[in-house]
Formats: sequence, structure tokens, C-alpha cells
Amino acid sequence: MDLTGIHHLTAITADAPGNNRFYTETLGLRRVKKTVNQDDTSAYHLFFADGAGSPGTDLTFFDWPVGRERRGTHSISRTGLRVAEGSLDYWAGRLRDAGLSRGVIGQTDGRATLDFEDPEGQRFRLTAEAPGAAHPWARSPVPAEHQIRGLGPITISVPQLAPTDAVLTRLMNMRAARDYASPDGLGQVHVYEMGAGGPAAEVHVAVQPDLPVAQQGAGAVHHVAFRVPDKAALSQWAARLNSLRMPSSGEVERYYFRSLYFRESGGNLFELATDGPGFAVDEPFETMGEALSLPPFLEPRRAAIEAGLKPLD
Repeated sequence: MDLTGIHHLTAITADAPGNNRFYTETLGLRRVKKTVNQDDTSAYHLFFADGAGSPGTDLTFFDWPVGRERRGTHSISRTGLRVAEGSLDYWAGRLRDAGLSRGVIGQTDGRATLDFEDPEGQRFRLTAEAPGAAHPWARSPVPAEHQIRGLGPITISVPQLAPTDAVLTRLMNMRAARDYASPDGLGQVHVYEMGAGGPAAEVHVAVQPDLPVAQQGAGAVHHVAFRVPDKAALSQWAARLNSLRMPSSGEVERYYFRSLYFRESGGNLFELATDGPGFAVDEPFETMGEALSLPPFLEPRRAAIEAGLKPLD
């Protein structure tokens, strides 16, 4: 039983229209699903991804009326995004022109990187990777060769390593690969790999005992999800968590994928999610993400749900 990589990452916004503009217009991602939080239908759940809506590329947001995040440990502290080698100069200029807070092109864990923040303060790191399979979005304002290719690596902050290491290695079957000094000087970072490894399949654990405990809000990450191939594999993972007495949600049907949630020992919410059936299960691939999609159990409430949502476009 092995996880194959990062599936998606879900963060929090307090400005759904501005969030939609930024991720489609500035970052050039495709909105592949416009739906609602299945546990709180007053809130949008927006999904942005590559042109195909591929697993491993989904950056998603809950829209909640909250204040800004209070940064600290016990948090998913930086969201990695992968771009092709040679694209960081393009992105440095694009982010500068958008007036965003950003760093300079440098090296992190032996790779070329560029840090920046979105308008609500979510922390990102662009990582250059070697050429490979990609699914650019034809209608993106970003040239195909520079488009964001997917998620990874994801950095989490914990006050001590041992409890989180036990979850990642003994429960989740990740491999402890290496470590490096945090670029911000706030601790040592330990790298864990899944599947074939590489930036799309890494969790970086920053050990930061001197930071306060984070408080989620706009700009914070709510949870990160990891890939399993199908429902049968997810059921095996559910049985594994149960056998190791790890509290979990049990299997949850999210319609676009099937999920399982639990908290690692450092307090961060993890999800395991199936690769399918995907975002075209309820609307044409060519137009997915344009209209409001609802899973079948919410469809009878469509009129009331739509009436409570603010316009995005």
C-alpha cells in the first residue's frame, strides 16, 4: 500500500470573487469545478487545476467570512506549485506586475524556487522541475510553457518531529529522504517521499518549536490530500487506520472523488482521496467549472443554495 503523491490542497478565502479572479487571471489556472462545501452549503467550494483537472493539480478553496490567519506551527504552512525549468523569470515578472509580495529566485532543497503570497497572504513556493507530462489550459492568460503544472512539495510546520515522523513513515508508508535548513532560518526541514518521489510526491516537515500555535483564517490551508488510485485502495487504507487505532472520518463520498480524513500528530488535517471519477462526472469536460455543480444529494436544494451564494464573475 503506497500513496502515489499529492492529490489536492484546500485553503480558506474570505473573498470568493477576488479569489476566483486571482487564480484564473493572475495564476492562469482553470476553474474546473464551481460547487459548495458539502458540509456547509452557504460556502462556495472552488477548484482550480490544470487544463484537464488532473489529480495532483487541484488547488481548492472554502469561502468563509473569517479574518486573516494567525501564522504559527501546527499548520500546513507553505503550498508548493510546480512549473517547468526556465519559467521562474517569467513568474517573477508576472507577480511583480501584479503587485504581490514575493521573494527572489533562489535555491531550496537543491531546486530553483520563488516564494510569493496571494492577496490574502497564503504562502506559496514555485518550484522548477524537469520537463514532463503536462496538461496546459488553452484559455489561460499564461503561456502554455509557463503554466503551473501541479502541486508540490507541501510544507507543514510542527513543534517536534518524532510524532509526525511516526505517522508519515509507520502509518502512511512514506520514506524519510533527507533534510535541509529552512530558507527563512526558522528550523530544520525534513523531506518525506511517496510513490516515485519528486516534488509532486513530497511532504516537507519544518520543525519550529519556537513559533506560536497557528489559528486558521483567510490565507490559511485547511487540509492537504494524498492520492490513492481507487475505492478499493481507499477501503484498504480505512482498514489500516482502524487497525492502528488512528481516529478518522471513515470513508466519505465526495462525488468527484471518495475521501478519508484524519489528523496527524502535529495537528494537521490530512485526507486520502481517490483519483476518480473526476470533475467531468456531472458536466461536459469542455465546460466543467463554468456553472454551479451540485452532487445528487444536494440537487433538490439547488434554488435555495444558489440564492445564498454571491456572484463570482
